[in-house]
Amino acid sequence: MNRPSNEIPAHLHAHQRTLSKPVRIKGHGIHFNRDVNIILNPADVNYGIKFQRVDLPDKPIIPAHFHNVVDTSMATVIGQNDIVVSTVEHIMASFTGMGVDNVLVEIDAQEVPILDGSAAPFTQAIREAGFKTQKGPRAYFKITEPIELSRNGDSFSIVPHSTFKVTGTIEYDHPLIGTQTKSLEINDTTFEHEISTARTFGFLSQYEQLKRYGLSQGCSLDNVVVVGKSTILNDGGLRFKDEFVRHKILDCLGDIALLGMPIIGHVICHRTGHRFNHHFLQKFLQSKDSWEAHTVEPA
Repeated sequence: MNRPSNEIPAHLHAHQRTLSKPVRIKGHGIHFNRDVNIILNPADVNYGIKFQRVDLPDKPIIPAHFHNVVDTSMATVIGQNDIVVSTVEHIMASFTGMGVDNVLVEIDAQEVPILDGSAAPFTQAIREAGFKTQKGPRAYFKITEPIELSRNGDSFSIVPHSTFKVTGTIEYDHPLIGTQTKSLEINDTTFEHEISTARTFGFLSQYEQLKRYGLSQGCSLDNVVVVGKSTILNDGGLRFKDEFVRHKILDCLGDIALLGMPIIGHVICHRTGHRFNHHFLQKFLQSKDSWEAHTVEPA
């Protein structure tokens, strides 16, 4: 159901946005360690975010939508007809965090590059390309009633709020992490400076096991924060004291972006991962009495 324009707070984007020009990014995948080249291309109104496998015959296109999620075991993977694009969460977080609605992502491998383990390089590329405001109105999911999914101490909920806010909590039985909570309104500025630079992390025992069995072949101290028994192994340590929970918020934003529309509401995620996030998105779209679709008509 569409609602009149005065339902949308004035500080939210009323119009859809794309990029002003194409921008290139290159790196390697964390799981398969293959060189990857991507191009972020401007796209038309209502195009959404789509990935095109330009390395394959016919250059198939996969819409970035939660209906197309095919795996969440080690990353968020989308696919159609046995064609996949893996590890989409960081770049998708950058699109939603920076308020970009329409982009065609050309990619010449099956995995989005890990870069430094955060979303900062994607965010910087988007900033470099610049924004183009489009004529079409931007649609939002406006939360009207709480939606919650809980299981074994993990929980994910969205409650009504005047803008887009996220609160994340993690709990680890480790002296360098413990319990961390971060809460903030998400907009271009807060995402770019408070969330996008937070890197993925893992424990030394996991890191060694992955290497031993040939998994996550592109994993290194250049793209993962490795937590030892009493110290951070990476040169320079952490970017933030609470970098761990900030990265969990980053992953959450990337998964939420697969709804295909931004949210007006307060997201609260407690000890969640990609699989749990995906299960919540399924419940979200089944809870149609708890949200409404709102648009702002262009002036």
